Amino acid sequence: MSASAPRPRRDTRGIVDPAELLSRVRFRRHVPAPELRPYLEHYWLIDWELPEPYASHLVPHPSVNVVFQRYGRPGAPAAAASAWAEVSGVGLGLFTQKLTGVGRVCGVQFRPGGFRPFAPAWPVSAWTGRRVPLGDVFPDEGGPGSAGIPAAVPAVLSPDGDHARVAALDAFLLAHGPEPDPAAGQAMELVELIRSDRTVRRVSRLAAASGLSARSLQRLFAGHVGVGPKWVILRYRFHEALERAESAADADWAALAAELGYSDQAHLVRDFTATIGVPPTAYARAVSVP
Repeated sequence: MSASAPRPRRDTRGIVDPAELLSRVRFRRHVPAPELRPYLEHYWLIDWELPEPYASHLVPHPSVNVVFQRYGRPGAPAAAASAWAEVSGVGLGLFTQKLTGVGRVCGVQFRPGGFRPFAPAWPVSAWTGRRVPLGDVFPDEGGPGSAGIPAAVPAVLSPDGDHARVAALDAFLLAHGPEPDPAAGQAMELVELIRSDRTVRRVSRLAAASGLSARSLQRLFAGHVGVGPKWVILRYRFHEALERAESAADADWAALAAELGYSDQAHLVRDFTATIGVPPTAYARAVSVP
């Protein structure tokens, strides 16, 4: 890759105890084809071979993912493994996935607002909080492969090399769009504003910045992001709190709560505990243990 070539994000924002996950799996990100980059965050690839089951946890981004996955037994041929693909809408709560045996996952993380041009028949809110078979969203997905599995599933999961898997993901997406959609571009710009500008802590601030009414923002986000603008603001704010807890066991939680726009420290602690299951101080201590 040349010095000027685009690179995927390197942060682990949203992953609960990322050091533990990365010690158990081989995790990589790759950039998609140039035509797809305006709509996608990145591709993410995971391979593992585990002597015992492991549960991974994630506080999802406000993104739709298309996920190709294969699970098998150690020593068994790949053909005997279970393989499928699904569209995973924006996750509203903590997402937990049990990893067992030998496995492989190839995922597409869309930019918030970037999925609708590939499946324009439905508002993105139709998939929120749901994981649905690939064929339910892409019914013309190239016809079934063996055993009724969509042809894209073995095309993406069979290659051992990352380059071939990325090429298969590119081919799948380019076969399904993207359809021109100016509203998708607007939604992506507004979500990026929320993510990058900490002063956008309320929907009223976003409305002022966008020139849209609160009602228009709600309609745009329901159709193209899948969740409302307030939810997106809160989720990105929570991601920052989680990241800070991972990097500083002695963080000033009162100052962080004010910095992130929480009404007080108690509000931050309640939000964190409800999502992760433990208060931020306990989480910070746990992830700091070598």
